[in-house]
Amino acid sequence: MNQSIISPLHLSVLQPEVLCTMMKKKITALSFENLKDDTDSYPIVRSMSEIAGSAVMLIAAQYLSSANHGKGVLLGGISGIAPTKVIIIGAGIVGEYAARAALALGASVKLFDNNVSRLKNLQNTIGQRLWTSVIEPKLLAKQLRTCEVAVGCLSNLSGRTPMIVTEEMVSGMRPGSVIIDASIDRGGVFETSEVTSHESPIFMKYGVIHYCVPNIPSGFSRTASQAISNVLMPLLIDAGEEGGIEDLAWHRIHLRNGIYLFKGHLTNFYLSQRFDLKYTDLNLLIASQR
Repeated sequence: MNQSIISPLHLSVLQPEVLCTMMKKKITALSFENLKDDTDSYPIVRSMSEIAGSAVMLIAAQYLSSANHGKGVLLGGISGIAPTKVIIIGAGIVGEYAARAALALGASVKLFDNNVSRLKNLQNTIGQRLWTSVIEPKLLAKQLRTCEVAVGCLSNLSGRTPMIVTEEMVSGMRPGSVIIDASIDRGGVFETSEVTSHESPIFMKYGVIHYCVPNIPSGFSRTASQAISNVLMPLLIDAGEEGGIEDLAWHRIHLRNGIYLFKGHLTNFYLSQRFDLKYTDLNLLIASQR
């Protein structure tokens, strides 16, 4: 009773029975995904996205090898050999770090996103000329036919990730090429994607290797744990000094964005709509206790 829980929310697998039990126990719950810092950004989401973006290129390099039924090519390039071609769909944090890793290895990178300002920012921050385009189906299909690696990392904060790459596009890709769907947590970017696991991470379809493991950072657990600790440790120290999460939320307005249960009251509007549960405004709850 009257405990505080800080954890991932995992909307896709959250059960209403769990939520109702937490409400009965008058728990205050804060979710990793929605936790904001004083710069109004999502620090843990960013850290996990950085890990996922860097990791996808290491994973792609592994599965391009002949031993893993790939094309038998080195991700990147060496003197006298044309660089491998990487297609990245999504110019968010995952896409940015995937592009950085691919370019560092010497690959040729082509990046697609419908957010032009995001593409411009990426051009400026990466520090070298990057091939970019809005998502135009015919152009995307043409590029996929000649690439070695395709990475899907589009994001959608409210609902399913848009399915951009059709089964027909995948069937036209070269045998032994690699698809990594880093958006599989929210449905996936590729029509042929199916959820896999760390124990059995890949499957073949149309001769193309599909890697569709959700929560890629969990495969690099020590780095992920350290990144989460960097955010949570100062928060827990401040909560201890203030008398708990509930008291800290009075002073830290940005912290309220991550709270979805406050002493048993559901304060997340989307959860209330999804599970047909009573919603209570968090600001009113905190103000009423002062």
